[in-house]
Amino acid sequence: MEKRKYKEIVDKHTPKENRLYNSLIAFVTGGLMGVLGQGLVDLYSYWFHISTKDASVFMIVTLIFFGCLFTCFGWFDKIVNFAKCGFIVPITGFAHSMMSAALEYRKEGLVTGIGANMLKIAGSVIIFGVVSAYFFGLIRLLIMG
Repeated sequence: MEKRKYKEIVDKHTPKENRLYNSLIAFVTGGLMGVLGQGLVDLYSYWFHISTKDASVFMIVTLIFFGCLFTCFGWFDKIVNFAKCGFIVPITGFAHSMMSAALEYRKEGLVTGIGANMLKIAGSVIIFGVVSAYFFGLIRLLIMG
């Protein structure tokens, strides 16, 4: 079969995505995640009479917990199918990537299964996060003097 004809067949059967709709959904759900996070910070600082800096740690732990819990119950992927990147980009996506790898390799044992494979997906996020934080910190140092 010719490459051109094969490409036409593939293009014909490839599902079309509505990028504007997906972007709007991701924007709204990401904004709602931000509102939820700020609401948790306000709630924790009010309930426990702590600073917003300390309440932020509780908020992050809460979002990580629910990201892991939703992954264990199989709900996370269903939510992401609707919410797009608005739900997977925040810390919940990072928790999901680590938890899903841990669940997948748990039968191989703690060390060779979970320990060796849990950071396969999340490792690149950590590396690029650290490297970009270094460069942005360097830029800030040069600008702020």
